[in-house]
Amino acid sequence: MFPAAFNYLRAHTPDEAFAFLQQHGAEARVLAGGQSLIPAMRFRLARPGVLVDINAVRDFTYLRNDGQVLAIGPIARDSEIERALWIGERRWSLLHDVSRVVADPVVRQMGTIVGSLCHNDPSGDWTAVALASRAEVEVRGTGGTRTVKIDDFLVDSFTTAVGEGEMATGVRFPVPGDATAGSYQKLERKVGDYATAAAAVQVSLSGDGTIREAGVALSAAGPCAVRVDDAERALVGQRPTNDTTAKAVIASGRFMIGPPQGAAAWTQLSYSRLGRGRQPIGWPGGETTGRHQSREHRLFNQKIYGPALRRSHGRDEAGSLQSEVGRHGRRPH
Repeated sequence: MFPAAFNYLRAHTPDEAFAFLQQHGAEARVLAGGQSLIPAMRFRLARPGVLVDINAVRDFTYLRNDGQVLAIGPIARDSEIERALWIGERRWSLLHDVSRVVADPVVRQMGTIVGSLCHNDPSGDWTAVALASRAEVEVRGTGGTRTVKIDDFLVDSFTTAVGEGEMATGVRFPVPGDATAGSYQKLERKVGDYATAAAAVQVSLSGDGTIREAGVALSAAGPCAVRVDDAERALVGQRPTNDTTAKAVIASGRFMIGPPQGAAAWTQLSYSRLGRGRQPIGWPGGETTGRHQSREHRLFNQKIYGPALRRSHGRDEAGSLQSEVGRHGRRPH
């Protein structure tokens, strides 16, 4: 299928890109990595009248770590994080984990962190990591550039705080302290899929070995990635033991996607940097994955993977196919 007709504009400076967006308003979409937008256009789930290509804007390629903040530009690629010299440090273990499981190496060569946040797929990877890291997004509008906390930036499925004629000009991750570690665990049908369930956790320890600060977020557990405040509170002030992890799992029960999916993500997480040893307690039940996906999300899956699923499973009924797609669908980033 071919995209609907659109005009193509190539910006060479930040001001030029912003001017194009101001001129065309709601008709315009920013083209950065294009790993989500182009497939959506091909199946006419997205029909922008104007594409503003920012790949020639050199000022948007930055990836800066000044010791206080890691600043990532709008066209900094996933692969740049994956190959950064500092990514092997323990404090960056959360970003280290996610940078290696976003889609596949081909997609990571073009996909961007800021683009993933702006796309805000309910099953995306970077959104949960940004929540656990307490990142902030810089948004340029008519009143200048403002900084938006990630909790306020992620509004709903495929919806963010970027308004008409505005653009996200970067994301800022606070540089974690020395006594910080994290983990991103993703349950997927096969390598390269979007998450069936995923959990992002980052903890910082105090001098006495207790947890000083905790960030916990889940992906594929609602209309968009969600912060699990109850789990964060259950961790802070405690020592990182299996019992502490188990209490955090119980606290996050209301977000669980289902006994197999949600429990598996948390099980893998509990084996990682928070607490090594025996598997914690049993897992709360919850809703099935399909019910949490938006209509646009399901349609995207169905159009791309419907025929293949129908052939492999022999399911022609719309309800059965939708259920199968909701559970196993894979969409390009």
